[in-house]
Amino acid sequence: MLSTGLPQGSVPKLERPGPLRDRVYGALLELITTRALQPGQHLVESELAGHLGVSRQPVREALQRLNTEGWVDLRPAQGAFVHEPTDAEADQLLTVRTLLEAEAARLAAANAGSAGVAALEALCAEGEKAVAADDVDAAVGLNARFHAKVMELAGNAVLAELAGQVDRRVRWYYTPIARQRGRQSWVEHRELIAAITDRDEQRATELMREHTEHTRTSYHARQRA
Repeated sequence: MLSTGLPQGSVPKLERPGPLRDRVYGALLELITTRALQPGQHLVESELAGHLGVSRQPVREALQRLNTEGWVDLRPAQGAFVHEPTDAEADQLLTVRTLLEAEAARLAAANAGSAGVAALEALCAEGEKAVAADDVDAAVGLNARFHAKVMELAGNAVLAELAGQVDRRVRWYYTPIARQRGRQSWVEHRELIAAITDRDEQRATELMREHTEHTRTSYHARQRA
């Protein structure tokens, strides 16, 4: 096995349009976000290039960009490693996420129509099926789509832009606790949908704040375990 240790079938296919360095960057970021490449894992340029079917140059450029953005650590004389988030980093990001998501829930309760509620219910049903099938990857993806839909229903472009900046990192932190949160996460989603349906802004805000705080506390509990 190569030292990058990528699970079978985890390497995303590179889409043809766009500069190669951007496509390699996107592929590596997806592998990091889904934890196919684990925090602390050594990233060998030649092996990553082989996995992705490209030369080492776009991989090197992608790693430099990922280093600038805090996803990868470049260590002198050692190479590149997936960044290992500190407790403080996780806490700060997940706290900001709570603020953004709680306001999005309030606005969604004020603005969402029947079509929006139906879309949330459909995503929730899919998420429940993924949990029942123990399909963690699908559950993580559907969780992200559910929260993105709430943000869309909020109807605030600036709020959505800010949320988009933290969304991928939230997914990164959520992935290792997705199985632990399991069915309870979707029970909380159902309660949120009910509050949005009733146009209860205060209740929706409270539920989303509690929901996102559960993710934060679960992440820290996992770190201490």
